[in-house]
Amino acid sequence: MTVLTRPVQPGSGTSAGPGPVPWQGMLWVTWRQHRALLIIVTGVFAAAVASMLITGPKIHHDYAILTACHPAASAACMQLSNYFNSTDWHEGNGIRVGLLATPLLLALFAGPPVVARELENGTFRYAWTQGIGRVRWTIVKLAVLGSLVTVLAFAASQLFTWFFAPFVAEENLTVLSAPVFATRGVSYAAWTLTAFCLGAFLGTLMRRILPAMAATLAVYAALAALTWLYLRDHYPVSTFWPMQAFEAGWLVVLSALLIAGTVRLVRRHAT
Repeated sequence: MTVLTRPVQPGSGTSAGPGPVPWQGMLWVTWRQHRALLIIVTGVFAAAVASMLITGPKIHHDYAILTACHPAASAACMQLSNYFNSTDWHEGNGIRVGLLATPLLLALFAGPPVVARELENGTFRYAWTQGIGRVRWTIVKLAVLGSLVTVLAFAASQLFTWFFAPFVAEENLTVLSAPVFATRGVSYAAWTLTAFCLGAFLGTLMRRILPAMAATLAVYAALAALTWLYLRDHYPVSTFWPMQAFEAGWLVVLSALLIAGTVRLVRRHAT
């Protein structure tokens, strides 16, 4: 008996041989196969959250002192402003850049190996005949890993909304500015899910991890640039939350199509 099978119970009236693996067993197999990825992804988001919780109170404190300082043109107030717009801004902007880069890193390193590793190593036929089935095998992996990255991304983006608030006013930004819009609301979580699904789809399509990583980088960068430079200006809505809902909606639809395409490719590879 392997980790992917369970024995048939005596007296069940079925022929001898491995029975289908229950969903709980499939979750355990997913953990065993991808525990390093699960731990790393969780650790990355945990590090981002820890950084915001450590530096955030200080940044908010510095901003409160700056806004309370009068007259604004005095030497003391100018010194506070220079400190906030240099030291505090570099810390805050560094975390913002890291948060924006996380979906791309997930697209490159988390998505392609999910299916492509089995295909590239030639072990997929064995895995798919061990009582789990290729469709269930694929769906469980994508569901578990995709749900994890989406929930973690959503939690991190909500904290970042609080963390980055002082800079929105001080740096002449708005919630609709591209770097701000993409890191809050529901949009950031949707982009993270899409990045992961895109990597998984291209990995399954190309059956090789490294070429899939290169293709994922190109496609994700093109999609993000197209959205930032063109699509958002042509949304049928123009205020923050309707725009967030619209963008998250089409990204979730795209993710669903990528998942469906991945499952279809898995079916084809098995023939």
